[in-house]
Amino acid sequence: MAGLLAEHSELIPVLNRFGIRLGVGDKSVSELCEEQGLNTDLILTVLNVYLDESFVPDHSLPLFDAESIADYFHQTVESYIHDLIPNIEKHLNAFIAMSGPEKQELKLLREIFQEFKERMTLYLRDSNGYEEEFPDELLHDLKQILIKHLSPGCNQNLCHAVIFSLHSFQKDLEAHNRLRDRVLLPKVSELSPGGIERLQSAISSERSRQGEPSTHQLSDREVEVLQLIVQGHLNKEIAEQLNISLNTVLTHRKNIIAKTGIRTVSGLTFYSLRNGLVSMQLS
Repeated sequence: MAGLLAEHSELIPVLNRFGIRLGVGDKSVSELCEEQGLNTDLILTVLNVYLDESFVPDHSLPLFDAESIADYFHQTVESYIHDLIPNIEKHLNAFIAMSGPEKQELKLLREIFQEFKERMTLYLRDSNGYEEEFPDELLHDLKQILIKHLSPGCNQNLCHAVIFSLHSFQKDLEAHNRLRDRVLLPKVSELSPGGIERLQSAISSERSRQGEPSTHQLSDREVEVLQLIVQGHLNKEIAEQLNISLNTVLTHRKNIIAKTGIRTVSGLTFYSLRNGLVSMQLS
């Protein structure tokens, strides 16, 4: 186990959710599971899904019960709320403190993170099911803003620490999504009514978003559309103001997202302010 963790440190929080802590010595996975009273087949299945995007655990599914994987999902939600999100916030606060907390762009960045934190925590606490879309747009936008749209004078080392923590969370969500599709959902039919109720109140589901944004600049018309989006106008209102069709507005919005890598109004507001496309008074 020690060799595996040395090579794949991203598995450390995964094992923590099962109650396995660092200090594993020279013990094997089987030995650690026996000590903790854990199902070795479940642990190996989860680890393989995390490490191998193509891994399909059809043969191992009958080797553990549905409640066990539901318990893991519950522990994962608690880890997101109490460990991963606070870790991002800790790094972000240090970055802002060392880069100039009085800077308007960093104040906006903190506001976007707070919105992400509140939406994510609310979803994790109050989710009514495991088939809803995970609210990760702001996580994506935070990462894009830090990489593409911040002033170069900001502290680079601390910025990297924030990006690394965001990326780690994003990769964990992607792996968690694979677990949902390949392990959790196939086992749901085995749950008792009480187990289903617990599952619906404790776990989260998230969909991975992929694709690299273009580096092209916005056109004049796209800037006009972006300014109206930031001002809170609906698509129909934008079409009327610019005297263009609704489909054209939708095309421009799609192009804006592709070129900036940002999907949310909060993130687009930051981009607009950072690039002088709207007045700072909007914030």
